[in-house]
Amino acid sequence: MTAAITMTSRTTAEHELAELQREHGAPLYALMLRLSDGDRQRAEDLVQETFVRAWQHPEALRADHFDSVRPWLLTVGRRLAIDARRARQARPAEVGDAVLESARVAADHAERSVASLDVREAVKTLTPEHREVLVQVYFRGASVAEAAAALGIPAGTVKSRAYYALRALRRVLPGYAADLR
Repeated sequence: MTAAITMTSRTTAEHELAELQREHGAPLYALMLRLSDGDRQRAEDLVQETFVRAWQHPEALRADHFDSVRPWLLTVGRRLAIDARRARQARPAEVGDAVLESARVAADHAERSVASLDVREAVKTLTPEHREVLVQVYFRGASVAEAAAALGIPAGTVKSRAYYALRALRRVLPGYAADLR
């Protein structure tokens, strides 16, 4: 007998809530849509949460001191919308996947250290002539003319040795080929 009473009261509560939704759902949704700046999904979530609150507090809906429950529903919905807006403003802005895909990934200290060790070992495999040119042009930042004067060789020779040195490094460091172009 208790199960039948519980089942009847649950069915009655669900019926009353469905009736509330039919009668007050459209105006409540219109208000939530306006308060959520036209975001339909957010407005639907707010309407749903408002009806959940109505289901949790049936005593507020059955009060005899007002003719309609619509003001109560609109007030609860408005307060939920305000709370949701404040919560969104308190969090940092979300970024989309496109922003993350285009963001540069900075190598950490460990990766840079390993890369510099790899490059040092690869430079040791070069001939002394090629190594001297790379040290002058890439590590010390000298121009072709400055490197030619420092090494006592023509500028064209500096260019060709730099070209062949980088080509040799690409073979020794295949994973870094994109960085050596």
